[in-house]
Amino acid sequence: MTDEYRDASGRRLTDYPRPSVAVDTAVLTVPVGGPLSVVQVRDVAEGDWRLPGTFVHEGERLADAVLRSLSTKAGVTGLAPQQLHVFDDPSRDDRGWVLSVAHLDVVPAHALGLDESRVRLAPVTEVYGMVHGHDDILEFAVARLRSVSIDAPDPHGLLEEPFTMSELRQLHEAVLGERLLPDSFRRAMLPKLTATDTKRADGPGKPATRYRRG
Repeated sequence: MTDEYRDASGRRLTDYPRPSVAVDTAVLTVPVGGPLSVVQVRDVAEGDWRLPGTFVHEGERLADAVLRSLSTKAGVTGLAPQQLHVFDDPSRDDRGWVLSVAHLDVVPAHALGLDESRVRLAPVTEVYGMVHGHDDILEFAVARLRSVSIDAPDPHGLLEEPFTMSELRQLHEAVLGERLLPDSFRRAMLPKLTATDTKRADGPGKPATRYRRG
């Protein structure tokens, strides 16, 4: 049997205090004609709304803990969240020393299939005061999404293809939270889109060309 590991100071791993490890996930989407929104779950005991999350179990991978929390807390399956950031301020969580490995997923609203008795979509501009530092996680997630959406046409596939330039601009306005000049937006997006042979009536005037990403 090998000797138990000790570091240079002679201390064992168990001699060091350890934080609890949690995973929390910001699932962002844009409902049709709506604003950028986040999935929130209602805590049964406390009655408040928060991001879906859980503590990591012994021997469990982070990715498995994330999927477990989305399934059991939000009733959502089939997602593929990616690690976003580690929130490690020792005072961030009022329950104690809890390190949160935050995750992000951005999905079309129709793919969620939410149980509205325990889950809701809330506009990100109206979400504040969440427990356990979830406000900071959401703010970081929104900033990350916006940073990759400035120049790329719908990088997460929120719009069903093919779509009109007007539909794409309205989506980007929802994600970025600001109005965009139609002509400037069109010039920026056109080189990154492929026009299709189909058109759609898009308000007064001639039918609008529909596009695909790439």
